[in-house]
Amino acid sequence: MSKLYLVGVGPGEPEFITLYAKRVLEEADVVAYPVKNSGEKSAALEIIKGTVNIKEAAELEFSMSPHLSKREGSRQSAAQKLIEILKDGKTAAMITLGDAGVYSTCGYVRDAVRVAGFEIETVPGIPSFTAAADAAGINLCEGNERMAVVPGIRGRDDLERLTAAFDTVVIMKAAAHMDIIYETLAEKGLLESAFAAKELYMPGGGIFPVTPEKSGYFTTVIIKKHG
Repeated sequence: MSKLYLVGVGPGEPEFITLYAKRVLEEADVVAYPVKNSGEKSAALEIIKGTVNIKEAAELEFSMSPHLSKREGSRQSAAQKLIEILKDGKTAAMITLGDAGVYSTCGYVRDAVRVAGFEIETVPGIPSFTAAADAAGINLCEGNERMAVVPGIRGRDDLERLTAAFDTVVIMKAAAHMDIIYETLAEKGLLESAFAAKELYMPGGGIFPVTPEKSGYFTTVIIKKHG
């Protein structure tokens, strides 16, 4: 029976792929991978290439256009492509960085495939921010500490509210706001309590101090006020 698997492949280290994810990907008739623009490399696909034997790969384009209509159109096209694969009686596995349930492109196709009448199973992966905390040698939260995970910030006031309300703040997709993050943390005396994970487990990536310079798309900032 046709089935769609939504598979998290972790933060970038191929050996972090779970045994179950590897089995699902190798048994799937088609492994679908997301890209921002047709024909470009997929970070998720690069992670699994040397570890997983793929029968067939299919590209899914998820536009990052500033125009909502174009983004939604590409998501609908990606979902329809998966539905057509499933209608052919094949099993498909869509891969995504980190975990499939955390700010994942998988969310853009899940409902459409379910409405089309096909079974869906999510295969967990290691989220980037937990991998970043482990690489930095910290606990994200302890005891009764509270943590917020946000997809970027909405300006200085937003970051000030978050750091006031939570013991740990995880800012995913932080690259576009590094200058505001740096300036706000410097003013609040929190620079020593924060770090940036940039392209973790990818070439040239790692754990770095927070600076105001622009950085790559796969940048996560973690602010831990205590411990």
